[in-house]
Amino acid sequence: MSEVLSIVLGGGKGTRLYPLTKERAKPAVPFGGKYRLVDIPISNCINAGFKQIYILTQFNSVSLHNHISSTYIFDVFSKGFVEILAAEQTYDTTSWYEGTADAVRKNFIHFKTRKPTHYMILSGDQLYRMDLADMFKKHVESKAEITIAAHPVTRDEASQLGILATDTKSRITSFLEKPGPTRNIDEYKIPDNIHPDPSLKVLNKNYLGSMGMYIFNAETMEKALDNQFTDFGKEIIPRMIENTKTNAYIFNDYWEDIGTIKSFYDANLNLASLNPDFNFYNEKSPIYTHRRHLPATKINFCTISQSLTAEGSIITNASLVNCVIGVRTIVESGANLDGVITLGANEYETPEQKIKNAKNGIPNIGIGRGCMIRNAIIDKNARIGDGCRIGVDVKERVDGDFGNYFIKEGIIIIPKGATIPNGTTI
Repeated sequence: MSEVLSIVLGGGKGTRLYPLTKERAKPAVPFGGKYRLVDIPISNCINAGFKQIYILTQFNSVSLHNHISSTYIFDVFSKGFVEILAAEQTYDTTSWYEGTADAVRKNFIHFKTRKPTHYMILSGDQLYRMDLADMFKKHVESKAEITIAAHPVTRDEASQLGILATDTKSRITSFLEKPGPTRNIDEYKIPDNIHPDPSLKVLNKNYLGSMGMYIFNAETMEKALDNQFTDFGKEIIPRMIENTKTNAYIFNDYWEDIGTIKSFYDANLNLASLNPDFNFYNEKSPIYTHRRHLPATKINFCTISQSLTAEGSIITNASLVNCVIGVRTIVESGANLDGVITLGANEYETPEQKIKNAKNGIPNIGIGRGCMIRNAIIDKNARIGDGCRIGVDVKERVDGDFGNYFIKEGIIIIPKGATIPNGTTI
């Protein structure tokens, strides 16, 4: 029987997603109203029957730990678990994880006790739904030692990805890490006679980009990491391809790397469109998350179009267009939101707390009366006062840190726990 150990790489500081990663690890960033990014790879593993899962992280791991420990609880008969392995000091090493491969290497002491036959390496910040059981089946049938998930991409998309060249039997013959926009990579084009989907040729998706997802035979993994190399994509994979049977598993469905504020913003709002690229409504392959036991969202006299509202929210006499509203979000009367993502709140304020807030001139958690907000991300527990105008009056947005708000890639971000006083214009 195969014993597959799934390892989700939590990434580093997540600087490209800052300030959403200011107080939480990248996999713990809320997504889609009620989920966390880490729910995606974990759910793909569970749906495939792979229930021995480790999450590797080292920055701001408290929020991630709380989410994992309160969400993924398996019965004692399944041998299933989801555990976080944060960087730790031992007698053998005192350094932090220095890369993806280094993170795995430093945890062999934990992995080997499970006696796995295979390792499945996944990323903690991607949006996709893949049949990992099929990928594993193809890996075993091909007698490959390593299988790399690959996605057809355009030349522009190929610039920031590892690019694969394969033969007619899907064996990888060459690998090129992040070629940039100017280098000639025609030799890496997918041959017409083996293109996985002819319809993608019309979209000029003629290259295979590595998705950063791998299956290793256990012995191959140990051999691959018996060195000082720190990164899979830059060092381990190119080196192993030369003398190890490495196959590509081609994935044609939706896949998005949620690595920047812009990609996070666009992927969220796409979920609320008429025909979203990613379907959260697939009951056969659900995406799991924390059960909060919250009431249904209450909507009073509102106009809402192409928006998602997570449970426990209260929205009164407001207009919402192209919005994703997180759990326990309070939107007061007269608010007008367009292209806004709220990450919600951890708890409701009591009437006593609201009275105290009013006496001290502090807005309540949520979005105040008469606010107008455009193209913004409102992080958890933020307080937006009455009559605020955010992203409405400024034609050109300059990226930067402005104290109680940020602008990145043209998107306004109100950080976690921030207070925006009544009548503020941003």
